[in-house]
Amino acid sequence: MNLTYFHSFQSLKVLLFGFCVITLFPELVVSITRHYTFNIEYLNVTRLCHTRNILSVNGKFPGPRLVAREGDRVLVKVVNHISNNVTIHWHGIRQKTTGWSDGPAYVTQCPIQTNQTYTYNFTITGQRGTLFWHAHISWLRATLYGPIIILPKKNESYPFEKPYREIPILFGEWFNVDPEAVINQALQTGGGPNVSDAYTINGLPGPFYNCSSKDTFKLKVKPNKTYLLRIINAALNEELFFSIANHTLTVVEADARYIKPFNTDIIVITPGQTTNVILKTKPYFPNSTFLMIARPYVTGLGTFDNSTPAGILQYKQQHKSPTKNLPFLKPTLPFINDTNFVSNFTRKFKSLANSKFPINVPKKVDKKLFFTVGLGTSPCPENTTCQGPTNNTKFAASVNNYSFVLPSVSIMESYYNFGNSNNGVYKTDFPDNPLNPFNYTGTPPNNTMVNNDTKLVVLKFNTSVELILQDTSILGAESHPLHLHGYDFFVVGQGFGNYDSNKDPSNFNLFDPVERNTVGVPAGGWVAIRFFADNPGVWFMHCHLDIHTSWGLRMAWIVLDGPESNQKLQPPPSDLPKC
Repeated sequence: MNLTYFHSFQSLKVLLFGFCVITLFPELVVSITRHYTFNIEYLNVTRLCHTRNILSVNGKFPGPRLVAREGDRVLVKVVNHISNNVTIHWHGIRQKTTGWSDGPAYVTQCPIQTNQTYTYNFTITGQRGTLFWHAHISWLRATLYGPIIILPKKNESYPFEKPYREIPILFGEWFNVDPEAVINQALQTGGGPNVSDAYTINGLPGPFYNCSSKDTFKLKVKPNKTYLLRIINAALNEELFFSIANHTLTVVEADARYIKPFNTDIIVITPGQTTNVILKTKPYFPNSTFLMIARPYVTGLGTFDNSTPAGILQYKQQHKSPTKNLPFLKPTLPFINDTNFVSNFTRKFKSLANSKFPINVPKKVDKKLFFTVGLGTSPCPENTTCQGPTNNTKFAASVNNYSFVLPSVSIMESYYNFGNSNNGVYKTDFPDNPLNPFNYTGTPPNNTMVNNDTKLVVLKFNTSVELILQDTSILGAESHPLHLHGYDFFVVGQGFGNYDSNKDPSNFNLFDPVERNTVGVPAGGWVAIRFFADNPGVWFMHCHLDIHTSWGLRMAWIVLDGPESNQKLQPPPSDLPKC
């Protein structure tokens, strides 16, 4: 037999066999590896009649979509072409045993320096929906952000009507000046930072801003269709209300986890959160154009941008008749400080929790923790004048009265290389409870000073954890969106005032609590979360209001290796950046 013919025949048999396997047993199809290259580079962008040289990925603002299916392996080669050091965080990705790819600077890696590269390598496990990626060093995420779209496995469908189209909607903030100059000035003076000059929808401010009528996001839709809006709050410092005039939204997913669907005219979304909603368009062509509007939800102290970003929902006509003169309909949003609306809205989120998408809520708790979160003060350095909240002090923020100090090296490298001795980079005695209990939401204590240190909590593998996050009113009660890296957690309870360990647990939802990676600690209240510590490594937890993170409202966990090989932190990759 001719060998060429023989090999071709054998190859054909292999291909036919593979086709039969895929056709008859789609569940056996192996997930694929997806390769991306992110070039961090400068880009001239004009907004509000101001042109600025911003940081971008691949010359796009907002940045490119990262699309994968559940179970896929993702490799992203990040190439730094700018003068800043940079990292990228894949916000909400579980990073099971791949903490080296998580991204927070000086926690799991040293930043990528100019003209250097690093390949992030992770597998998407048990997640589907919408997440996002962003820079995770200083305030670079002001322009370095983009969507992560996780599709179901090929043989799976959505647990809701298949949409006609899917559209990412990213909220952000625009600064006419370099955001790095804004935060550097605030940290130097000890006062609050200058606010952004505009909020944006998909990078565009909209018609209510000066010089921005053309910089407006337009969503063109057809009548009687179903659209999936993948909504992401990538803003630096504001929680946001959002609504579309005369349209109802059905919320179906939160932080890449399916939820029990519910209808609403208005959503609330904190920085760091993602929410998928179904928009069903009207069955006819309406004689109006509809505004899509966001507005900040603001609590506590400080100044804020009270402006309104807007986009336009516009119906496409089959016959091209004029649409310019159609009236604009505008939605009604809650007051800027409507905490009751926010509380009632967040209580509607429940996990889908069915046989196809089961949940595993810790019923028995091995480790109970109580963390206070809020603002405070630090003393002004000698021979300087500060513009903090009290005479000659600086703004500070803390967890259990500790303002977390980032080291100049990677915490996880120190843990991996030196174990508990860690070469003096961090301590492992972060307090389980506040050192000096007080009336957290009542009259503030006289002493508002915080401690500064690098302390971590150490957990044994698979410990079941209950964490109470309690807001404090030291410098005014304020909402804090807390994000835990490397984990999703169950939000089992929330309330106003001081948490009562004798009464409040009886009202915990252990049946279908929502599973999230970012949760808003209510202004003047508390939230209870539970999770299994099943992901070894070092994991950052911080407020996703970037000014609070910069002031120190952050801490970190060490989760020890488990006994099995797939329960151990993988060795560091060879191209891990050096400090």
